[in-house]
Amino acid sequence: MIKKEMIAMLLAGGQGSRLGVLTSKVAKPAVAFGGKYRIIDFPLSNCINSGIDTVGVLTQYQPLRLNAHIGIGIPWDLDRNVGGVTVLPPYEKSTNSEWYTGTANAIFQNLEYMESYNPEYVLILSGDHIYKMDYKVMLDYHKANNADITIAAMPVPLEEASRFGIVITDENNKITEFEEKPANPRSNLASMGIYIFSWKVLKEALLKLKDQPECDFGKHIIPYCFSQNKRLFAYEYNGYWKDVGTLSSYWEANMELIDIIPVFNLYEEFWKIYTKSDSLPPQYLAAESHIERSIISEGAEIYGTVINSVLGSSVIVEEGAVVRDSIIMKNSVIKKGTVINRAIIAEDVTVGSNCELGIGEEVENTAFPKIYKGGLVTIGENSIIPDGVKIGKNTAISGITTQADYPNGILAGGGTIIKAGEV
Repeated sequence: MIKKEMIAMLLAGGQGSRLGVLTSKVAKPAVAFGGKYRIIDFPLSNCINSGIDTVGVLTQYQPLRLNAHIGIGIPWDLDRNVGGVTVLPPYEKSTNSEWYTGTANAIFQNLEYMESYNPEYVLILSGDHIYKMDYKVMLDYHKANNADITIAAMPVPLEEASRFGIVITDENNKITEFEEKPANPRSNLASMGIYIFSWKVLKEALLKLKDQPECDFGKHIIPYCFSQNKRLFAYEYNGYWKDVGTLSSYWEANMELIDIIPVFNLYEEFWKIYTKSDSLPPQYLAAESHIERSIISEGAEIYGTVINSVLGSSVIVEEGAVVRDSIIMKNSVIKKGTVINRAIIAEDVTVGSNCELGIGEEVENTAFPKIYKGGLVTIGENSIIPDGVKIGKNTAISGITTQADYPNGILAGGGTIIKAGEV
């Protein structure tokens, strides 16, 4: 039997509904980030940089783009004869078939995959966070404490702590209590959803709770192990870590990349972030173009003005167009004379000429106030915006729109246009 000391299980099936139209056709881990990357590139790069060469990627929601991106793992050096990267969708079994219904249920359904490597330890990861972490250091910590489970945790502001699983530890970082999203948190040490389990402990817990509906690590597995007096330790992490699960946090994380001294540095030689790269020509900046403090990916053509923005590959900004404080994903075109402020524009979008995006006062989105906020304009992939329209803040558009969709040529702040057949 093949034996691996530690394998990673990467949960990448999330719908990411808080990203609105950005995830109507693509799973959250496959959403573009930082121009040329996708969100899943970060945990995958962490794995190979940490010496972990066996990774199971659990997919479910809209997996096509994600599967095509991962392929056989060549960009991350995960194309191995033994181990490497394996995409693990839900599958039909002889007795029953079911979707992954919770984080732990997804892992349980892949027990056979894990057993085939007979690991000492299993690393559980989420596919939708932006950070750099050496999991080998965390494993050394796990071994040094003779732990059954080690939970990566980081301090968060106390007022935000109720959004997370909260750990309470003694002076040796041994976990004395674990509360999943408590109303009145008694600690600000939040679980990052990164766990190292000793394999025997994980297997026993998964089998014991296999009939638990929507079985989840934070709600079920961790409390069960706690009740069995297992040794749980918190591994405190103080580096950059961002959950880009909302449009505001996604926009902020991209904008942080272009600070003069970025908090999160993509340019470090010793901890590279790898991605699947297309064979593209270099970017072209016309003589009349003007660019300040921006990331411009390969294949882009800039004839207008780009300020404080992140542009994906093969984006075209035509003459007289102005893009400020925005994210524009690959293959999108901004036509002549259009002015864009604080927008997130997905892949393969065309914004017509002489449009204005992000105008007026900030008002609450009428249809989805919890999703479309922060003064942003969000446009889903393959959308077309006709010439000359004006679009307010906290708006969302998805689909091929025409002049008739914009009374008086305007989509007022807080408005939403999602065409039939779109989500």
